[in-house]
Amino acid sequence: MRRPPRQSLEAPRVTPPSRRARVLAPAILAFTFWATMAGTTAPTPLYPLYGHAFGFGPFTVTVVFAVYAFGVVAGLLLFGRLSDQIGRRPVLMAAALLAIVAAAAFLVAGDVTIMLAARVVSGLSAALVTGAATAALAEAMPPDGRVRPATVVLFANMGGLAGGTLLAGILADLAPAPLRTPWAVIGALALVGLVGVASVPETAPNRSRPSLRLQRPHVPAEIRGDFLRSAMAAGAGFAVLGVLTAVTGVFLTGVLRLPSHTLTGVVVFTAFMCTAAGQLLNRVVRPGRALVLACGGLVAGAGLIALAMAAVSLPALLAGAAVNGLATGMALGYGVTVITTRAAPDHRGASVSTFFVILYSMLAVPAVGVGVMIRLTGLRPAGEIFSAVVAVLALAVLLSLLGSRGASRRA
Repeated sequence: MRRPPRQSLEAPRVTPPSRRARVLAPAILAFTFWATMAGTTAPTPLYPLYGHAFGFGPFTVTVVFAVYAFGVVAGLLLFGRLSDQIGRRPVLMAAALLAIVAAAAFLVAGDVTIMLAARVVSGLSAALVTGAATAALAEAMPPDGRVRPATVVLFANMGGLAGGTLLAGILADLAPAPLRTPWAVIGALALVGLVGVASVPETAPNRSRPSLRLQRPHVPAEIRGDFLRSAMAAGAGFAVLGVLTAVTGVFLTGVLRLPSHTLTGVVVFTAFMCTAAGQLLNRVVRPGRALVLACGGLVAGAGLIALAMAAVSLPALLAGAAVNGLATGMALGYGVTVITTRAAPDHRGASVSTFFVILYSMLAVPAVGVGVMIRLTGLRPAGEIFSAVVAVLALAVLLSLLGSRGASRRA
């Protein structure tokens, strides 16, 4: 009688991913991140066209923009840890699917209500993809490789925000059906990302049952001062980015008489790419100087934007967008560095989420405030008042920073 084959007690061997898979997986993840974020800024150069088609003004534009940021905040608070629980790939697929739904809604939109709903969905897609793609890229790429995961994350995120508005502007100028063609292309890009992510192996090492609960904002006591100062400085820069994203098209079309959708895309593209460059500057600037330089840059950027409003100057607007972007990126990078290097490990995730909740709140609320001021005073005076408020906030952060350092030296 034959004996049954002896069962091996050794754990089954896991075949390591091939070299091709190691290269393709990060590329697919980065592309999906890029395509999802591109859909969030694609409406920027199209707002004047929507205003003409649906009969609304700058105030409604700022509201349509703001609901996106509120969607991001809600997504961060509700789903910030979802990819840790169910895995990166399902969350990335959900984000890409929501980006497709948002693009389809814009494709068939016939009134402001559909636009508002599409923007909320777009905000949720951004909230889901940001955490999941960041973690997935960190897990799929070697930390000691020639290209750092953080660099890929930075340019996938900011590159998507910059590229979406430029792509939509070019298509609106050159392609037929300017309110339809950009969304067909954005939706197709998100669909490619969805199919690609479905073929990527899961990177999360451990998973658990999902538990959706509202994440409470948390700031560790040991970093509270620097956290709040960097959040206020980066938030001031985000407020400018939000207003630029919402009303640049209205300013160029209604004030400068330059109805070029591509030009609107160029201004916002400049702002977001300089934000990415500002974060890279933190690698060569001493940490003690980063926030000081950021505050100075925010004041200078606000001054240039105020000059653009007063003198009706496109070069001043482009320069203001660039300087504000660099300063915002430096403040953002400083805040994230403070959290990841000085906060206790078990508080870092909640602290990062709190940091970005503050930033996205300041992206939305000032934009609506500017919309109200535009109704009361007009676009140019509203822009000048807003620039002054940003400059005062940056100066207050700078004075607080210098005061805290003086107290530390005396102590």
